[in-house]
Amino acid sequence: MLRIILCTALALWPMSAWAQAPARQMQSTAADRRDIAITVYNQNFGLVREVRDLVLGNGRVALEFGDVASQIQPETVHIRSLGGTNGLSILEQNYRYDLLNPQKLLEKYLGRTIKVYRYNSVTGREEEYEAEVLSVNQGTILRIGNEITYNFPGRFAFPEIPDNLIAKPTLVWLLDSREARQQVEVSYLTRGLNWKSDYVMVLNEDDTLADLTGWVTLTNQSGTSFENVRLKLVAGDVQRVTPQVRRRMGMDALRAVPEQQFQEESFFEYHLYTLQRATTLRQNEQKQVTLLEGSDIGVDKRLIFYGAAQYYRGSYGQVVSNQKVGVYLDFQNSAANNLGVPLPQGIVRVYKADPSGAQQFIGEDRIDHTPRGERVRIKMGEAFDVVGDRRQMDYDIISGCVSESAWEITLRNHKDQAVEVEVVEPVGGDWDLISSSHRAEKLDAHTFRYIVTVGARDEAKIEYRVRVRWC
Repeated sequence: MLRIILCTALALWPMSAWAQAPARQMQSTAADRRDIAITVYNQNFGLVREVRDLVLGNGRVALEFGDVASQIQPETVHIRSLGGTNGLSILEQNYRYDLLNPQKLLEKYLGRTIKVYRYNSVTGREEEYEAEVLSVNQGTILRIGNEITYNFPGRFAFPEIPDNLIAKPTLVWLLDSREARQQVEVSYLTRGLNWKSDYVMVLNEDDTLADLTGWVTLTNQSGTSFENVRLKLVAGDVQRVTPQVRRRMGMDALRAVPEQQFQEESFFEYHLYTLQRATTLRQNEQKQVTLLEGSDIGVDKRLIFYGAAQYYRGSYGQVVSNQKVGVYLDFQNSAANNLGVPLPQGIVRVYKADPSGAQQFIGEDRIDHTPRGERVRIKMGEAFDVVGDRRQMDYDIISGCVSESAWEITLRNHKDQAVEVEVVEPVGGDWDLISSSHRAEKLDAHTFRYIVTVGARDEAKIEYRVRVRWC
């Protein structure tokens, strides 16, 4: 009977001792990394996944997991053992971000004694004082001997760094380890990682063909550097719940450049783009990588003269004089046009060689996400030598919400060659053309247009009468 009691006590003792035993303190840094992969979204966040080799031993461990991004979102952290067994349990997770700095250090020593050293110019030596820190609000107040003083001219010395202050943001886990050595995967979302697309387009001499190069620009302001990273970009409309206004992001596909820098693959309802080599993302660094290239893309230069819907609701007379005509470049995003790749949103900057052969910047515009097969329009600016006038020649009120007006549009071309001008007329209501000097094309329920050729150093006039009902 005595033997049975002793065995029971021995069986229970380790459990009780385990519950009371303090956890062993361990640290892990970037030196323990065996693999790291980062997926960057162009909503200013990224997913970090890294694998580290850790010697944890058996039992309860307090693990400080350092060299993480300072903009980490702690609620998104996930840790697991890659051993395939139940070798690791997470008892508690903490994110320590009370960083060490002079102000914090003084605050932690409120009510405690430190040493203050002041240089004596007469003796040429530093004098040492014992000082009690009384306050650090709007200046440091000290008790030195029997005196209270503030802004004491000297350097402060502290006996130690308080336990709750750290040099870098650190994840701290309380773990139950059942294997001495483990490979651990940690993943988390962090702010401060971002990417965007930019394009360079070079026009040929007669504005009919262009070469297009796309760039990905990556920025790392997450608070730490990442070396030898397997890098991916995610494209698609990824929803996130945040207190801020949700922004859309994405692109659908990618044609690799000749060096095959990126490889595209479908994933869920998005696309992944994997850089086919390891790279380094340093803190506060901007990195550019070629995204796509296209040559001999057919473009159409268009001159467009826009009207406005409100013109039809009142009596104006001459509405505008010497109005600028907009200059646009259109191209079809298709394989037949030597492109045919979904284009992520970004800024297209256009260049053209001048008569001496030097490339000159001629305009830029922002494009939205554009699938393959769609048409892209880039506004370059305003034409210098092509202008237009718009006059209201007659205005009749038919009823409370119906009017009839007559218009004359004059287009003047001061170039030495003929130009084609597209006149776009938006109408804010139901409309009927009563008469027209040129053939009008209906674009939609509220828009019609004219396409007019204006001779070299000549002018052209469009006259039409329209009835509009807006209620």
